[in-house]
Amino acid sequence: MTAFRPKYVTFDCHGTLIHFQMAEAARSLYGAGLEEARMEAFIRDFSAYRLDEVMGEWKPYAEVVHNAVERSCRAHGVAFRPQDAAWIYEQVPSWGPHPDVPAGLARVAEKIPLVILSNAMDAQIPANVAQLGAPFHAVFTAEQARAYKPRFRAFEYMLDMLGCGPEDILHCSSSFRYDLMSAHDLGIRNKVWVNRGHEPANPYYGYTEIADISGLPGVVGL
Repeated sequence: MTAFRPKYVTFDCHGTLIHFQMAEAARSLYGAGLEEARMEAFIRDFSAYRLDEVMGEWKPYAEVVHNAVERSCRAHGVAFRPQDAAWIYEQVPSWGPHPDVPAGLARVAEKIPLVILSNAMDAQIPANVAQLGAPFHAVFTAEQARAYKPRFRAFEYMLDMLGCGPEDILHCSSSFRYDLMSAHDLGIRNKVWVNRGHEPANPYYGYTEIADISGLPGVVGL
């Protein structure tokens, strides 16, 4: 992709900008009782169940986490305690950015408005955003959209609120399943995949790959 100067650069937040630590939280609760191979399988299932939980009608993210933890425990024969799921949910606002994020974002923010579209609750996201080191034009949540990514409704809500079309933005994410596949299907041609090792490459979806946010200024010609 040649350098493209969009009206907005839009971002996934948790995982792409914020170091998403669901796996670490699960390990801290269940790692002592599970051998390593079973713990890795538990973490994979916990991730898969979270995705499954956000695919239907919107519900509070505390329920998403609760249900995903409960289903993972059931699948692996682990005793489920509601307070464990609540503890994981409560950790989210404390998570900070990947080390590469503040400087890269700050450079882009000098020229292009930054926007977040996050699968978060309104009460969670401010503490995370405050640690990113750059001003944001807007922060949109699944709670506001009444839909989680990868559902189209979340992206459509963001575009409606920004008053622009898919051709006007550059969407940046580390996830194909949550972001870049839906962005492709909605006609968002300009996409950046931040390869944080979460998922394998999938060139079909048409994107520019960067290793971290330090590479983003170059994508937009800065």
